[in-house]
Amino acid sequence: MMESVDEFLAYAARLEQEAVLRFKELAEAAKTHGNKEVHEFFAQMAHYSQMHYQQAKERCGYHDLPVMSHDDFKWPEMESPEAAAIWGADPLMGVQEAMRLALEAELRGYEFYKNVLDTTTDPEIRAMAQEFTDEEAEHVEAIQRWIQRLAA
Repeated sequence: MMESVDEFLAYAARLEQEAVLRFKELAEAAKTHGNKEVHEFFAQMAHYSQMHYQQAKERCGYHDLPVMSHDDFKWPEMESPEAAAIWGADPLMGVQEAMRLALEAELRGYEFYKNVLDTTTDPEIRAMAQEFTDEEAEHVEAIQRWIQRLAA
């Protein structure tokens, strides 16, 4: 359970920062293999994650996020939720597979924030977790719409 707003924001920033790195790696790998559509999709996902990272940092206001080592973070899995979902992706995958992978990453991010929302007793953390949960839900819905369009 999150014990402070700063701790929550440190988790949110790390989650988004790691998603940026993974999505950029996938975008570059897809580009190297000539997979333009998947490259563009993952580059866009990296951009969205970068925006969320900036939002988490900005919510700290005038002070810095707490310094936490890799081992200080207690994730449901070994890595942050979104990074764990995209760890073993294939740069040669098709667009639909890339979207399903992104959907899994966003669902894991949503579940992480929803768990914080459901378990915290701090009203300020609850309010922030609600915002992050809502944003992740919007991303999940957008990716689901893309997948449906591709399947049509």
